Amino acid sequence: MVIKVFLASSSGSTAIKKKQQDVLGFLEALKVDYAPLDIACNEDNRMWMRENVPVEKKPTNGIPLPPQIFNEESYCGDYETFFDAKEDNAVYAFLGLPPPPGSKEAKEAYLLENGPVENGTIVNGTDDAEDEENLEAEEENIDDDTLKREVPMEECNGDEHTEEVEAEVGGETGEEAAEEKVAEEKEAVEDTEESLENTKAPVKEEEAQEEAEDEEAKGEDDQPVSEEEEAPEVRGGRRRSDRGSRAGRRG
Repeated sequence: MVIKVFLASSSGSTAIKKKQQDVLGFLEALKVDYAPLDIACNEDNRMWMRENVPVEKKPTNGIPLPPQIFNEESYCGDYETFFDAKEDNAVYAFLGLPPPPGSKEAKEAYLLENGPVENGTIVNGTDDAEDEENLEAEEENIDDDTLKREVPMEECNGDEHTEEVEAEVGGETGEEAAEEKVAEEKEAVEDTEESLENTKAPVKEEEAQEEAEDEEAKGEDDQPVSEEEEAPEVRGGRRRSDRGSRAGRRG
C-alpha cells in the first residue's frame, strides 16, 4: 500500500506550504513510504484529487485544498484530521497502516482490542465479571467448618495444661502427675536442709575446739609454779632473802 499525498509545489499560500511540510516531515520521521503528487503541475492529479475527496469532507465552495492524503484509492483525510491523529498517537490508524511492533500506538491498539493487562494476563470487562461470579459461587459452596482452623490443645489451654496432657498420653492421670511433682519438690527441700546442716557441722566443731583450748590455757595460768620451773634469777633472789633473815636472827 502506498500513501499518496496531494500537494501544490507552487502555491502562493504560506499556510498551505507549512501544512504540506508538516505532513511530509512527519511521514519521513515515521519512515512511512509515501508518494507526493503535485496538483499545480499535473492536471490529472488535481482532477483525481477533487473527484475522490468525499463530498462531506469538501469545503463550502466544493474545491478541496492541499494537502490531501490517500491510502491508494481510500481517502484518509486532510491536514486537520492528520494533525488530530498525530495528537492522539493514531497516525497509523489514520493512514490505514498497521503500527510497528513496540510502538506506543501498537500498545494502545492492543489494549483497546484485548483490554488492560495485569501481570502479563489480559483482563477485560467480560472476563472480570465472569471471574467474580465464579468466585462467589465457589465461596458459597465452601463449608464454613472447613474455613475454621483447628487450634491445638496446647494453644487453647495454655502452657500450664501441657504437663497434664503429656501425663495422660504416657498412661498417667493428672492426679498422679501432681503427686509426683509434690514429691519431687519435697525431696528437693530435704536435700537443701541436709546440705545446710552439713555446712554448719564443721563450724560448730571449730567453735568447740577453740573454747577447749581457751579453758586449757586459763587453767595453766592458775596453777602454782614449782621451784624447778622458776627461773634461776628468781631462785637466787629467794636464797639471799633467806640468808638475810637468818643473820638478823643471830644478831
